[in-house]
Amino acid sequence: MATEIPEAVAQVRRGASRLARRLRAERPADALSGTKIAVLAHLLHHGGARPGEIAVAERLQPQSLTRAIAELEAERMITRARGERDRRQYVLELSEAGRRALAEDMASRDRWLARAMGELTEAERHVLYLAGELMDRIAGFDKAS
Repeated sequence: MATEIPEAVAQVRRGASRLARRLRAERPADALSGTKIAVLAHLLHHGGARPGEIAVAERLQPQSLTRAIAELEAERMITRARGERDRRQYVLELSEAGRRALAEDMASRDRWLARAMGELTEAERHVLYLAGELMDRIAGFDKAS
């Protein structure tokens, strides 16, 4: 069993890395930056958040996050409002324009992935769906826990 675990870890890492590279290659030339996608996706899935919360959750550097937030706000993809509890802080919200931009940015990758998954059996697609859920859970694992 001990020898199976390192091989399983290596296989998951290789598969996830290769798929991530391929999905990046499917991005259009005018795609949003990875940081912008992370901010928009975080707001889509978690609702309004302070920049610091996004930085921690998405493991982003504050400097690049500050620039991305300013650009997203200028492009009206997010809105900024003062926090209700602490008026010195502000909360970011996803705008309808941001929701549309995120969907459009993901569309080409989703089309490619749908075509590729269409070549799999129904059972394989289900296994891949479950693997996606598990990888999402693993991505949120905090080594300090």
